[in-house]
Amino acid sequence: MKAAVWYGEKDIRIEDRELKALKDNEVTVRVAWAGICGSDLHEYQEGPVFIPTKEKDELTGEIAPLIMGHEFAGTIEKVGANVTKFKVGDRVAINPTLTHGNKPEDMDAYDGFSFIGLHGDGGFTTYANAPESNVYLLPETMTLEDGALVEPTAVAVQAVKEGDLRFGDTVAIFGAGPIGLLTAIAAKAAGASKIIVLDLSETRLEKAKELGATHVINSGEVNGVEAIRAIVPDGVDVSFEVAGVAPTFKQAIDATRARGTMVIVSIFARPIEWNPIHLTNTGVKITSSIAYTPTSFQQTVDLMGSGQLKPQGIITGRIQLDDIVEKGFEALTNDKSQAKILVELSGEK
Repeated sequence: MKAAVWYGEKDIRIEDRELKALKDNEVTVRVAWAGICGSDLHEYQEGPVFIPTKEKDELTGEIAPLIMGHEFAGTIEKVGANVTKFKVGDRVAINPTLTHGNKPEDMDAYDGFSFIGLHGDGGFTTYANAPESNVYLLPETMTLEDGALVEPTAVAVQAVKEGDLRFGDTVAIFGAGPIGLLTAIAAKAAGASKIIVLDLSETRLEKAKELGATHVINSGEVNGVEAIRAIVPDGVDVSFEVAGVAPTFKQAIDATRARGTMVIVSIFARPIEWNPIHLTNTGVKITSSIAYTPTSFQQTVDLMGSGQLKPQGIITGRIQLDDIVEKGFEALTNDKSQAKILVELSGEK
């Protein structure tokens, strides 16, 4: 089967791969649609970040080169001998997070986790295997294209929950990439009264406004913190750092009110220099979020199915697998008007 395989930085190849043998607790999914994630982009631009290259991953038992893709949905083609919750023909989204399962779910990922599509073969291909526990049934109100948006939307849902966002709270989101845009959508659904989005790209800021931001700020043209405090003089209740660079990390703290919360959502590919006295002097609390819990993933499916969460507006492109480097990874690298690009596999609805 044709697959997009990561070999190294700027080295993703389309080649034929064989599907691994199906385990008794797994299902085989005929992939319909798969999204290119910011994590995938990091691996392309400067990897390896997560992808194991020196020894096999402890949870997947796999090592590069690997089939990429962890945001995907499709139709069940085959079920393992011990699978009881699903049947052939079910339309499903895949939660790609694999954990040891030794802790309560809100702590489990921090006890060690891996991703289907980053630490082991994923969904940029025709068929993919996944454990039954990582499979989520899609309601009839959702298309399989919608299903490919569940995973990144769940990241935003978890981030909003981590920030303890309350009805009527004010928020600032630093970065209007896909996760930043989804965080704006999730914050709106959670009842935020002011949603301020900052970015350097006017195109992305226009998209943020379209998707629910009440205010947008081009931080390349004005002082972002001053602009936020002109809107909310005491600072926002919750800020979200979704850019992954030192300046926005510090600005997110400065834009937050005393005893407010700054949530780190982004992936920092490199260390930054920062003095913790910054917190002592401001009274801001910092928390972080990696991925989502199984409960948050199911809630995301439910909220999308009911129409309370509508992330479809972040889609800016649909491409074929053969074009994933040029029209996918390179487009996301060089064209800031791009947000979420979906790769069409079977293309089923």
